Amino acid sequence: MIAAAAPDVVVIAGFDHDLHGVALAAFADRLAAAGAAYPVRIAPAGNRGLRSGADLDGDGRLAGPGDAQGWGRFAGAGALAVLSRLPAAGEGRDFSAFLWRDLPGADDPAAVLPPAALAVQRLHASGAFEIPLALPGGGTLGILTFHATPPVFDGPEDRNGRRNRDEALFWAQLIDGALPGLAPPAPPFVLMGNFNLDPADGEGRRDALAALLAHPALTDPAPRSQGGAAAAARQGGANARHAGDPALDTADFRDDPGPGNLRVSYILPSSGLRVTASGILWPLPDDPFAETVAAAAPHRLVWVDLALD
Repeated sequence: MIAAAAPDVVVIAGFDHDLHGVALAAFADRLAAAGAAYPVRIAPAGNRGLRSGADLDGDGRLAGPGDAQGWGRFAGAGALAVLSRLPAAGEGRDFSAFLWRDLPGADDPAAVLPPAALAVQRLHASGAFEIPLALPGGGTLGILTFHATPPVFDGPEDRNGRRNRDEALFWAQLIDGALPGLAPPAPPFVLMGNFNLDPADGEGRRDALAALLAHPALTDPAPRSQGGAAAAARQGGANARHAGDPALDTADFRDDPGPGNLRVSYILPSSGLRVTASGILWPLPDDPFAETVAAAAPHRLVWVDLALD
């Protein structure tokens, strides 16, 4: 799928981290053999599986996967990886250690976390990063990326729903320069990743996502696919009850019982960048490539082309 889309920069969510980047290097070698070479490989460890030292899930025990800063059985599980044809341009910034309680306007984490957990709980489930890349004509392009916790797998307290909402709010406040001690990203930049929230369907608290999609510093190209629309019509069930446009869906989730297909992955360029094309790699069922895409993962590859003039 990546070789078929051939992007200059790709963010992969759910890619296990190892200390020396062996897995990512092996994957990049496989891509190169398929005709898609990526000399720049960035694999931050992030928060999944990172021990917190507190009983975050309230089961009376420490060091379980639910007690990690982001759910994970080992440090670096399900991390983020970035492959790029553009050279790196500096160290970038890692916001992964930002505490949930320190976010202005947060959805009351003190209501769902005991004091010991509140003192250590990081906001971002997988981590949050600003990665500067060098543009061919000079200057840099900032890649802002994260993989939010899903707003499910909790209880009536809606801990994950609150955290998911606040992970999106973090980026709006960072762009606005409203986070103490953190300078806003310099444009041009692209905010991209798995936000794990649909603007209209499925579970979740949508106000922060709505603010991001309408933010004057960002552009939502609203990538579409014919395959997503066809899949929703064919599956029916939860999809038939959805309010959103199924052509915008980026994930083929299980139908009843389940949320149906949702838009959860986004690429939001800064408003000064010119979008020339966008889409979702989700072919129609009669396309020979459809079987490959369906077998790869529930999530579809989302792409946006940007003009650098």
